[in-house]
Amino acid sequence: MPTIESVSVCIARVPLDNPVTFATRKVLAREYCLVRVRDTEGHEGLGYCYAVNSAGRLLSVAVTDLLAPRLVGQESLRVEGLWREMYQEALLLGRAGGVVRALSAIDIALWDLNARSAGLPLYRYLGAAVDDRVPAYASGGYYLPGKTPDKLAAEMAGHVKDGFRAVKMKVGLESVAGERKRIAAVREAIGDDVRLMLDANNAWRDLPTALEYMRAFEPYRPFWIEEPFSPDDIDNHARLARATPVTVATGEIEAGRWRFKDLLAREATTLLQTDATVCGGITEFRRIAATADSHGVTVAPHAWHDVHAHLVASSPNCTYVEWMPDDHIVNFRRLIDRQLQARDGHLLLPREPGLGFNFDPAAIEKYGVTYPGAQAPWQVVR
Repeated sequence: MPTIESVSVCIARVPLDNPVTFATRKVLAREYCLVRVRDTEGHEGLGYCYAVNSAGRLLSVAVTDLLAPRLVGQESLRVEGLWREMYQEALLLGRAGGVVRALSAIDIALWDLNARSAGLPLYRYLGAAVDDRVPAYASGGYYLPGKTPDKLAAEMAGHVKDGFRAVKMKVGLESVAGERKRIAAVREAIGDDVRLMLDANNAWRDLPTALEYMRAFEPYRPFWIEEPFSPDDIDNHARLARATPVTVATGEIEAGRWRFKDLLAREATTLLQTDATVCGGITEFRRIAATADSHGVTVAPHAWHDVHAHLVASSPNCTYVEWMPDDHIVNFRRLIDRQLQARDGHLLLPREPGLGFNFDPAAIEKYGVTYPGAQAPWQVVR
């Protein structure tokens, strides 16, 4: 039985060509934590997570100093046991945040390694519910200088023209009147039969403010309102869920099944946006999705379509993959050698083993960060 020979980690920093604004922050660049797990037979699995904007080194150290030493010499098929041991090792340093993001990237790499070793696409290795394509929604609608409601509406209408029957835009930065104009323009442009999702990015601090916005939004029939409050403000999520007919969606930066259990028990959401690169990897994602299914709740994973297409295809209660049509906002695609294809509002599932892509060496040479004292962007634990 092959065992894990090495774990490698690299932080890649990819600047945005045009900085973008959310309701609560501005993004100039994105950092990604890239992981490779290699076994003694020469197979290699890949994993990754978003390391936010400037602190990717924290995740790199979590891999090299905390988590990877637990894996070397172990059997990669013992995924559940390895997850438990890594989580136990991380208990005192971070049961959420950067440490669990690093754990997530390693866990994804383990599943990818095992699927590649079996010669199967990851969704088939996980037990496919579908075997061709998965539904997707086109995600965009960011705030940019000079982007009028008409320009926003044209962007969203372009996605519909490309075949998408669901689109998402940002809200929460402008006044109630300003946001109403933006949403009204989009609804008129996309028509009545296209689902319109709204993402507030934690814009509101209290229920009265949220309700003021939601009352203005409700006539335009949004399908969900995403992250209306701070993720820690579960009480207001629950209050808003009771006060508006619009689905309250959250969970994209939550970690661990226990936090999701709390969201479900307190009825703070009726749609989870669990992110495998954040919550604890594929292992934990599958537990969370199954728990949600037992509550009659669906999951629409947050971002990162390259991994989530496989999880939606293998989880019966997962509804959508979030699709970023280009790389001007979410630029992870610049780091890999193959891209998923969209057709008629769906993503076509890859046929290659594992995740279906590799890290692009030229991109790593361009964007990989070599920290002081290191010889190269990739740090290897053997």
